[in-house]
Amino acid sequence: MDGLKCQSKRQILCEILNFVITGTTILMFWKGLMVFTNCTSPLLVVLSDNCLSRGDIAFLVNHSPDSIKVGDVIVFTLEGRDIPIVHRVMQLHNDGEGDIKFLTKGDENWVDDRGLYPQGQMWLQPKDVVGRVVGYIPSVGTILIKINEYPKMQFILLIVLAGHAILHRKGHWNHYFLVWLILAAVVMKVGY
Repeated sequence: MDGLKCQSKRQILCEILNFVITGTTILMFWKGLMVFTNCTSPLLVVLSDNCLSRGDIAFLVNHSPDSIKVGDVIVFTLEGRDIPIVHRVMQLHNDGEGDIKFLTKGDENWVDDRGLYPQGQMWLQPKDVVGRVVGYIPSVGTILIKINEYPKMQFILLIVLAGHAILHRKGHWNHYFLVWLILAAVVMKVGY
């Protein structure tokens, strides 16, 4: 009987260790992606239909302001706004000191974004840019938008996935799926 108790304790410890290792691996992958892309948020879920469609997951890089050209779709943040904005670069401006600045506009908007910029700011600074969109996956982020819009849904989904992982311990894929989904919901940002 003691051997059975020891075995189940060992199995539980092994399950916990697998879960921790999976989570750590995912976080290391995310941090590595941040370093590789030079972005604080290399993946972003789009919230509004403008340059990309609602629910698209955008891949971002931010290596150099010089790599941004007219027509590129960029993600930027502004003072006093928590949610990043996804719009297209309409014009570049060299301020004479070698610094490149940007004027943006949403594809569905009639006018440029100067009305969004803080009062007195006519151009986006390179420090405002989160990254340049280099690719996207259509509609995959829709579930993350729904989860963020309904906080009760987050709790229910967490309970269902945790219950599934506990009750169906046939393989370790349960842990990977659960941890990936939770971390995706926590780590990925949403933007307009």
